[in-house]
Amino acid sequence: MPRRRREEQILAAAVEEFGTRGYAQVSMADLAGAIGVTKPLLYQYFGSKDGLYLAALRHIGDRLTAAIAQAMDGTTTPDTPVAVLRAIFEALEGQRQGWFLLYDPTLPDTGEPAGTAHRYRGAIDRMAARGTEDLLNTRGFDDPRDAAALKHVWTGVVGSLVVWWARHPGESAQDMAERCERLFLAALGAGRAAEERRP
Repeated sequence: MPRRRREEQILAAAVEEFGTRGYAQVSMADLAGAIGVTKPLLYQYFGSKDGLYLAALRHIGDRLTAAIAQAMDGTTTPDTPVAVLRAIFEALEGQRQGWFLLYDPTLPDTGEPAGTAHRYRGAIDRMAARGTEDLLNTRGFDDPRDAAALKHVWTGVVGSLVVWWARHPGESAQDMAERCERLFLAALGAGRAAEERRP
């Protein structure tokens, strides 16, 4: 098998294993067994467990951040949140466990994998902060605490939806995007009804 194809195969398995079990619970022997290669081959290609984790993390992190940035390109509108979720689901389609590499609580606190995961999380958080602030500004809200609170809620919602999706493998990225659009419309309708009931 050509080296590039073998590396892709290894990365796909590493994303699945690390994403499902966490950095601390996965050994190079586990990965070699899951992929059907030898441990020396993994070391030859990636140098170490950290090197393999980093390659898998960058594979997912670059794809996710680029997809979110593209979905947010231009003016923020009420449709932007669903567009961002669609982009996340499509970026993770076939490798949805990859999300958990960025948020792996078993990563050591120091070292290149932790620093790289922190940078990806920071990039996603900054885009979320910008998006929520822009969205509130279009509706006439200008309190920075509102934006901070909404960003906190938004990041929690995104993480929870990805967790739910990971537990429902029969749901495609398209299914999830459509489900989120329905849920957001329902929530928006409830919000408008509450607004109309106010004295």
